[in-house]
Amino acid sequence: MSRAVPEQKRVWRTGTAPGIFPLLGHGIAFYRRPLAFLNSLPAHGDLVEIRLGPQRAWMVCHPELVHEVLMDPHTFDKGGPLYDRLGKLMGDGLVTCRQATHRNKRALLQPGFRPSHVVHYTDLVTEEAESVCETWQTGRTVPVTEAMTTLTTRVISRVLLSDSLDDTTTAEVRECLTDVVRGLFVRTVVPVDALFRLPTPANRRYRRALSRLHAIIDAVIAERRRGPDRDDVLGTLLTAARGDGEMAAITDQEVHDHLITLLLTGVETQALALAGTFSLLARHPAAERRLHAELDSVLADGRRPGPDDLPHLVYTRCVVSETLRHSSPGWLFTRVTTRETELAGCRLPEGAAVLYSPYLLHHDPSSFPDPERFDPDRWLPGQPTAGQRRAMMPFSAGNRKCLGDEFAMVEATLALATIARRRRLRHLPGYVDQKPRPGITMGPRSLVMTCEPRSRMHSAASLTPRAAAAQRTPDSRTAGDHIVDNT
Repeated sequence: MSRAVPEQKRVWRTGTAPGIFPLLGHGIAFYRRPLAFLNSLPAHGDLVEIRLGPQRAWMVCHPELVHEVLMDPHTFDKGGPLYDRLGKLMGDGLVTCRQATHRNKRALLQPGFRPSHVVHYTDLVTEEAESVCETWQTGRTVPVTEAMTTLTTRVISRVLLSDSLDDTTTAEVRECLTDVVRGLFVRTVVPVDALFRLPTPANRRYRRALSRLHAIIDAVIAERRRGPDRDDVLGTLLTAARGDGEMAAITDQEVHDHLITLLLTGVETQALALAGTFSLLARHPAAERRLHAELDSVLADGRRPGPDDLPHLVYTRCVVSETLRHSSPGWLFTRVTTRETELAGCRLPEGAAVLYSPYLLHHDPSSFPDPERFDPDRWLPGQPTAGQRRAMMPFSAGNRKCLGDEFAMVEATLALATIARRRRLRHLPGYVDQKPRPGITMGPRSLVMTCEPRSRMHSAASLTPRAAAAQRTPDSRTAGDHIVDNT
């Protein structure tokens, strides 16, 4: 007779968040103090019912439940308040499309963002990073968020459009994206359309930025149709629109929607992640010294980092990973149920909005002890546990995981290495760390710092033995990996 003990089924906790206001629901709390509101939810359950305006929604607070949602995209499809709003901006692009059309859209765009292709972008990233920081003067202030947004706008526009945008238009795209992202959040947490039809300055600014962004993309597409083919993402899309490839031809509107989607997702989140990295390093000098030691060792001859250096920039990549854990720009996402289903023992109706927050998962002390502490050592080879790998999801998980996750990590690692090799950024006197302003993304939106000179160390003396060993003999199976590859 078998003595096997039957596996115990986990009992999940469910509840409802208190403080529901008529019509607005939890929208005021969510908008004014979003992180505090999120942090309050796990006390009420692993799955917590909230109100977004008058609508019911459910926040998933446990990483295992989040994976259950993300690994079943046919039941928990893209949708809900966030994607309903994004759809009005991005159209039916890769981020907002429903599961039924996702496979073909991803197959079209995937080749340009495969790891084997991403290495071709390294010179582009380092060139733009040097261009951004070369005008910074010692002792002068630097608008860091603005500079990082300029950098990421230039990089993604060159990946997507080659040199189709001049400097003036690139700056305009940057400003439009900033206004649009800020306006989207309040429309998500308070989904009452009548409020946003009022002729307020904020509403007019949002609509003006949205209109101008679409006009710029339409003008670029029209210009490129008149010129020769180019080997960039727009070239791939125009080839697909002509029906020259193996897949069915796509429409002109799909070309437009894909470009808007990739621009929006490739600029704001990356800029905030880089700005957040410099802010965190300035507040953690020991981590900054170890970063500088690695850069001075790997790039001892003073050159730009290249693709062959990526496996050796172990600690640099750990700094990026820890920033994405500590201050993930993508902090809130939604799904919608396509049928009546059960989650955590709770029956959800068809069309129910289901939310999850990487911020909440990344700051859960049961997954990450002392979660407010910035500690890049968490991600050194062999350090993260299986549970931490599953809880770490700045790029989501499942088959709707971010198409450009590897590109984003390479871009951030190279940009950080290029700038930190040449410059140090310090907070202004009297700086007080402030909670970030909410938006569809989250991070330091108006960070200003002071530029200081860097002294080179020419050694890895400041590295721990583990990190120094990782530099000298990188394991080809793990060196340079970022933790979300195996989420």
